[in-house]
Amino acid sequence: MSADIPAGFRPLNFNMGFVERCGPLYGKWDEANLLLGFRVEMRHCNPGQVVHGGMMATFADMLLPMASRFQSRQDMGFMPTIQLTCDYLAPAKLGSWVEGRAEVVKITKNLLFSQGTATSDGAPCLRTNGIFRIMPPSGMAFSLENLFSSAE
Repeated sequence: MSADIPAGFRPLNFNMGFVERCGPLYGKWDEANLLLGFRVEMRHCNPGQVVHGGMMATFADMLLPMASRFQSRQDMGFMPTIQLTCDYLAPAKLGSWVEGRAEVVKITKNLLFSQGTATSDGAPCLRTNGIFRIMPPSGMAFSLENLFSSAE
């Protein structure tokens, strides 16, 4: 586990495929918002020792639908990405804490529109927005409880 994780953040329970390899990722539910974050390790970096753009895009692609789903309090299944835009505002350096928050812009019958920002040690480093296809619930429990369970 990475050192110096901010208070209230807990490891996310992702034990599969690509998402597991990008971690560790941490989350914090504050009764209204799901915040996601990670401590920048060398495996997240490009040769300049700042977070690789692909890692930041992956982070955004998880932040937007996941936070929006919990914050909207709607029962939704997996949400494939239709469109994702990332504006890289500043580098996130090796060792920094990257933290993101998102908000729902609009939900239609089939689509979720979301936007978010991320900071690196408190300074803005990413602005993002995306469109996600709302799939029906699959029967797999995807709750805050199992998002954090068995991950500590």
